[in-house]
Amino acid sequence: MREDHNKQKNEYDSFLRNAIAWRGSATPRVLARVFFSGAYALVIKIIFLHHPEVALDITPFEVAGIVLSILLVMRTNAGYDRWWEARKVWGGIVNQSRNLAIMSRTVLSSDRKLGEEIFAYLKAFPYACMDALRNEKPGEDLRRLLLDKESLKKWQHIPNYIHVELTRCFQEAEKKSWINSFQHKLLHEERLLLINYIGMCERILKTPLPFVYAVKLSRFILIFLLLLPFGLIPKVLWLTPFVTMVVAYALLSLDQIGKELQNPFSFSNLSHLPLDDICATIEKNVDEIASIIG
Repeated sequence: MREDHNKQKNEYDSFLRNAIAWRGSATPRVLARVFFSGAYALVIKIIFLHHPEVALDITPFEVAGIVLSILLVMRTNAGYDRWWEARKVWGGIVNQSRNLAIMSRTVLSSDRKLGEEIFAYLKAFPYACMDALRNEKPGEDLRRLLLDKESLKKWQHIPNYIHVELTRCFQEAEKKSWINSFQHKLLHEERLLLINYIGMCERILKTPLPFVYAVKLSRFILIFLLLLPFGLIPKVLWLTPFVTMVVAYALLSLDQIGKELQNPFSFSNLSHLPLDDICATIEKNVDEIASIIG
């Protein structure tokens, strides 16, 4: 585990490796638009040879570029805030799963069947959350952990189903006197936190950046890149296509990063949260707690 952590840290710390990285980069998703901007700038340069009066002063572009950069950084920061908030919420799911597993040890030691059912639901809950946030049908891990496969077909929101079943299990444990009323109250409070966490994730998922902001920013970038070659031509001449591509790459990449960070749960998005690994960690931790008690 320490070696894997050190390897990952070294990958992030390597400037050269990060600079030339292709996988996980926004470059492949903006490259076509960057080349198009270069081709467009070349056409403008050819037009300039016959109509030099089309050239514009570069000063307004310098000011507009600064403003545009600030707006893009603000959007990227907003996206990162969403990503980090989602990671903190999933950290809460990890902690609450461990807490509930430890607090359920009395049930497991008193009633093996009921205890194993509780632990199965605790292991299944994160997988159910992951599938729900990715808008996917119950995956193999969820089907492997849940004995009642028919319920997966009846319920649209599987985290709710697991929450209901955990409620039933804890009520049954109290009824059989495996836990007292105080323990049941504590388990109830801890269990509520789990369902609150999935609600927080759904809020992040269903509340993207306001559409009007995204539209205006995209239009600003488009207008800036369409007019930029007219200001560059008198200064850099035949280097206009290259300089335009460099500027386009920077602006479009920042814009793409902001888009990617809006949904930290989607497997298709760059730098999505490693939910599969987090779910596997929770399952491993719960199994470890169960084995110690057993």
